[in-house]
Amino acid sequence: MNGGRLRDVWTRVFALAWPVMAEQTTRTLMRTVDIVVTAALSPAAVVAIGLADLFARFPLRIGLGLGGAAIALSSQDTGSGADANRDEAVTQALLVAFLVGVPFVLVGVLFGETAVGLFPASDDAVRLGGTYLAVVFATAPARLVALVAARSLQGLGDTLTPMYVNVVANVVNVSLSVGLGFGLLGLPRLEVFGVGLATSAANALSATLLVAAVYRPESPVTFARPTDATIGAQLVRVSLPRVAEGFAAELAEFPFNALLLSFGDVANAGFQIGRRVYQQVTGPLVRGYNTAASILVGQALGRGDPATARYEGWATAVLALGTVGVVGLLLVVFADPVVAVLGFGGSGEALTYAAEFAVVYGLSAPLLALFVALSGALQGAGATRIPFVARLTGMFGFFVGLSYVAVEVLGTGLVGVYVGVFAAYAWMGLFVFVAFRYADWAGTAAGLLRERGSIEGDD
Repeated sequence: MNGGRLRDVWTRVFALAWPVMAEQTTRTLMRTVDIVVTAALSPAAVVAIGLADLFARFPLRIGLGLGGAAIALSSQDTGSGADANRDEAVTQALLVAFLVGVPFVLVGVLFGETAVGLFPASDDAVRLGGTYLAVVFATAPARLVALVAARSLQGLGDTLTPMYVNVVANVVNVSLSVGLGFGLLGLPRLEVFGVGLATSAANALSATLLVAAVYRPESPVTFARPTDATIGAQLVRVSLPRVAEGFAAELAEFPFNALLLSFGDVANAGFQIGRRVYQQVTGPLVRGYNTAASILVGQALGRGDPATARYEGWATAVLALGTVGVVGLLLVVFADPVVAVLGFGGSGEALTYAAEFAVVYGLSAPLLALFVALSGALQGAGATRIPFVARLTGMFGFFVGLSYVAVEVLGTGLVGVYVGVFAAYAWMGLFVFVAFRYADWAGTAAGLLRERGSIEGDD
C-alpha cells in the first residue's frame, strides 16, 4: 500500500471512527457499571443480568441488522447523489424498527422469568433475571429505533450527532444504574430492577433525541412517505443475513452458557466479567472501525469506484488489526491487574476465572478485529451473507461445538472452552479475509444500486 495514500485513508477512518469509539466507550462502560453494581449485590445478580442479556440482545441484533441495511443504502445513495431514495430508505427502516420491537414488550411481560428459567441457574438468578428482562424489553421499540436512526446518520458521514446523543443517554444510564441499584442520591434502592429501569430510561431518551436529529431542519434527510417497494425489499434483503448473524451469535450463547453453568455459577460469573473487561477495552475500537469501513466502502461504491472501496476496506482492516492487536496483547499481559483495577467486586474465584477468560479474548482480539472491520466493509456493499456464514460456522462449529467436545468428550475442563472460544474467532477472521479478497461484493452493490435506480441520481 502507498504510504501517503494509506495515511490519508487512516486519517479519514479515524475522523469517522473516533466519535463511534467515544460513544461505544460510554455504552460499554454502562454495561460494565451494570456488572459492577450487580456483582456488589450477589453472584446470583451477576448471573441474572448475564442470562437475561442473552434474550435482551435479540432486539439489539435486529436493530443492528436494520441499521446495517440503513447504513449500506444511505451511504451508497449519498455517494451516488440519490437523495430521494436515501430519504425513503431511512424512513422505512425507522418505521420497521419500531414495529418489530413491539412484540418484545409482550414477551418480556409474559415470559421473562420463563425464558431465563430455561437455564440451570439458581432460583434467585432466574427470578432476578426475569424482572430485569421484563423491564428492558418494555422499551425494545425505542432501542431498535435508536439503533437505526444512529446508523442512518452515520451512513451520511455524520458520526458526531449519534455520539453526542448516545453519550448523554449512556451517562444518564450509568447514573441511574448506580443511584437506583444502591439507593443513592435520594433515589430508592431497587437493585436489579433499578438497573433495568435505568437501561429502559436511556433507551427512550436516545430514541427520542436521535429521531429528532434525523429530521431536524439542518439534516439533509427529510421524512418520505413509504411508497417504493423495491427499497423496502432491499432493506429486508440486506438486513436479514445481518439479523440472522446476530441471532446465530446469541443462540450459540445458550448452549455455551449452559455448558459453563455445569462448572457452577461462579465460573459463569467469571465468564461474564472477563468478557465485559475485554469488551470495555476493545469494543469501542472495533465498532468504530466497523462503522468507518461501512461508510467508506458504501460511498465509494455509490460513486462507482470499486477499486477505492477495496483499498479503503483493506486499509481499515490493517489499522484495526494493528491497534486492537496491541490492546489485546496488553490485556493478555495485564489481565489480573486489569480485572482487579476495574473493581468488579466479584469473589476471588470468580475473578480468577474472569482473568483467564480475559486472556483468551485478548489473544483472540486481532482476529476478531479483522472479522469486524471486513464485515463492516462487506456491509457497506450490502454483501451481508458472507459475515453471516462466517459467524454461523464459527459460533456453532467452534465456540459451542469444539468447546462441548473438549469438555464432555475429551474431559479437558475449562481449557477446552478457552480453545473453542479462540478457534471460533480465528475461523471467522480468516473466513472474511478470504471472502473480501475473492468474492464479488462490488458486483452485489452495483446490482442493488441499479435495482433501486440510484446509480444516476434521483428517479
